[in-house]
Amino acid sequence: METKYDLIVIGAGPGGYTAAIKAARAGLRTAVIEAREVGGTCLNRGCIPAKAMLHASSLYREMQEAGRFGIMASSVTYDYGKILSYKEETAKALSQGVEQLLKANKVDLIKGQAMLKKDGTIAVQSGSEMTVLNTKQVILAAGSKPFELPIPGMKLPGVLNSDGLFQLTAVPDSLLIIGGGVISVEFATIFQALGTSVTIVEAMPRLIPNMDKEISQSLKMILKKRGIDVHVDAAVSQVTQNGSGLTCMFTEKEKLIEISAQYILCAVGRCPNTEGLFEAGAEPEMERGRIVIDKDFCSSIANVYAIGDLISGAQLAHTASAQGIYVAEKLAVKTPDIDLTVIPGCVYTDPEIAAVGITEEIAKEKGQAVITGKFIMSANGKSLISKADRGFIKIIADAETEVILGGQMMCPRATDMIGEVGTAIANKLTVTQMLKAMRAHPTYNEAVTEALEDMHGQAVHIMPKKR
Repeated sequence: METKYDLIVIGAGPGGYTAAIKAARAGLRTAVIEAREVGGTCLNRGCIPAKAMLHASSLYREMQEAGRFGIMASSVTYDYGKILSYKEETAKALSQGVEQLLKANKVDLIKGQAMLKKDGTIAVQSGSEMTVLNTKQVILAAGSKPFELPIPGMKLPGVLNSDGLFQLTAVPDSLLIIGGGVISVEFATIFQALGTSVTIVEAMPRLIPNMDKEISQSLKMILKKRGIDVHVDAAVSQVTQNGSGLTCMFTEKEKLIEISAQYILCAVGRCPNTEGLFEAGAEPEMERGRIVIDKDFCSSIANVYAIGDLISGAQLAHTASAQGIYVAEKLAVKTPDIDLTVIPGCVYTDPEIAAVGITEEIAKEKGQAVITGKFIMSANGKSLISKADRGFIKIIADAETEVILGGQMMCPRATDMIGEVGTAIANKLTVTQMLKAMRAHPTYNEAVTEALEDMHGQAVHIMPKKR
């Protein structure tokens, strides 16, 4: 008996499995095809494993520094094998949870490599077996893979991408990271805390260049204070073998510099995972390797949609999930509720970093008049209790209407708190409306109130400006 689906989703990452579940709940007969583990890169080789290792390494660092709080913990050590086991257990639990959700929502999970054919069918290769499936509509959610920098030496043993770094069974003595974005600074934080000598080499003038300039500057200072060697505005030219290690050559301020390390991590971004996804002649319109879509995420092929890392835009798990929900609800003839323009960005360093909406720099480039409120976290009670590193909360609003336009945070729990600012932006709330809510004390979150009040020069815990 022939099986025909209303929707087939290719890829069971955050975007794919979320879209499949939403579509199935709306009554569409749905299947999701996945060549590897359910949950995609995020759950298995990206967000979740990295954050688990960040948690473990941060806990180790905190225990070493516990004397600041009168807690004496002598001879604190770690077992890297157990850290890896904890990481794998966490990822596996979430992956299995997603499989159970798919089953509970009557989504058919099909394992294998999927290919979109010219006639609109989907061919699935699983081992030596080939199956062809019929469907009315397709969502492409195959995700991305690490981008390889096109310079000499990147194929040498010991030059790793994020997948390879996760597979190491021992902590490196030294690690040089090419790239200064989110992946880079998170891995730098992990391995420095575990005792690795870490160097970061970034081509742009600052770390995490898409974030607020002040955040980038503060992060650089904190990382350097912890012993991480940071080089910005530095162009890598090649990697060479050096005995049992590797040497990275780069130009910084017109000077050629060579730094050796046991391993080199290439963390310069990710690219769409489209290899084998299309039969010859079945490719949709592409631009710089990414699938071109319309406002509803439909590709140049009718009834074939694309989301997540396959298209232009933010390469974030929550962005892919939101896009998956949007497309599924459109296919089910529902009006999507989510605002896809308000995208929070998070960095899980210590302190955490989070941002949503526009920055002062962007507003200035657009010629948009804004007001800002800022609160330095050294005056926040919870920050003093936890002896947190330097940080701040900044809120940006339209100068005339005082509608919230953006927010940047660098402090503990920033990634949890940024949602409040995102909600304000999506609902066009004003400074006055945000101030109506009482925030508890002592919390990191009460600093949001201080930042909002600073826009009117009324923040209680900020020294008044001299007149």
